[in-house]
Amino acid sequence: MMKALLALLCLLPCFGHGAHFTFLGRNSGLSISDQELQHVSEELYAADVNRATGHQIILDLQHKVPASETSTGHDYASHKLFRYVDEGTLFTRPTFARLQALLDNYDRQTGQKEVVTATEAEEQEAFLAEIFATPVLATLTRFFLAKGLYASEAEFQEDLKTMWFGMYSRSSGKATDSSGFEHVFHGEIKKGKVSGFHNWVHYYELEKTGQINYLSYSYDGPWTAYPDILAIQYRWNSYLKSVGSLFIGSSPEFEMAVYTLCFKARPDRLCTLSLAGKRAQIQTYSWANTEYGPGRHYLASSYPFSP
Repeated sequence: MMKALLALLCLLPCFGHGAHFTFLGRNSGLSISDQELQHVSEELYAADVNRATGHQIILDLQHKVPASETSTGHDYASHKLFRYVDEGTLFTRPTFARLQALLDNYDRQTGQKEVVTATEAEEQEAFLAEIFATPVLATLTRFFLAKGLYASEAEFQEDLKTMWFGMYSRSSGKATDSSGFEHVFHGEIKKGKVSGFHNWVHYYELEKTGQINYLSYSYDGPWTAYPDILAIQYRWNSYLKSVGSLFIGSSPEFEMAVYTLCFKARPDRLCTLSLAGKRAQIQTYSWANTEYGPGRHYLASSYPFSP
């Protein structure tokens, strides 16, 4: 009876709208309340000085489909999703530029071994150094250090690098072909479908060059400023993504921070945050097949949950 009660209490933070229970993350041992999560997520939102403003991105959402039609692959959109992006302002910001340098480093097909060259390793280090120089990562670092999760900023930086960029196999051991970063920010093709791919910058770059065909959307979040959350349907060349949820207009550091926060605090379940006073949820998954330290798992996926 006691075990059943404890199991129920562990599930409550995922589903209760007003719950304020404490959760011990399996992947971290971090004790953090729902109120603390909401407070620090608002701090991360406020610290994101590199996010887009309203005039820097113009979208053309076009046709909304119900959940029952997301997997049909029907093309309801005659135009691209992105009508305009102020590349000259946004993409010259250091964290955006460092992100874009990473996006050509991956083979999207699972089962193909990823080889990290010396240049690519340097690009990873440059990206991490750049995001840790931002107010967003400074905020998250202070929070984690105050909670006792890490002894120093250097320890946190090293762990974030490993959980996101550490390599593992999504092809049943056939090849070391994936990482959390590749899956979330770049996207992969697995069993004939798009897998992962939750970053708006990479989506925009591929759509601009004709590699993505936007089909429709199924969710548009309540935010009237950026970042917003969308769930969209599209084809990456011939491969379908039936529900692709992603932040729009956020900075790379904001996405890394929010996803890392939820991965450490609420691994493998929904993580409820507050962004500009509105409720947002992040789903995370850990790569349970491999540990890189006692109780530490690589990040498998993380994305905004869309109702």
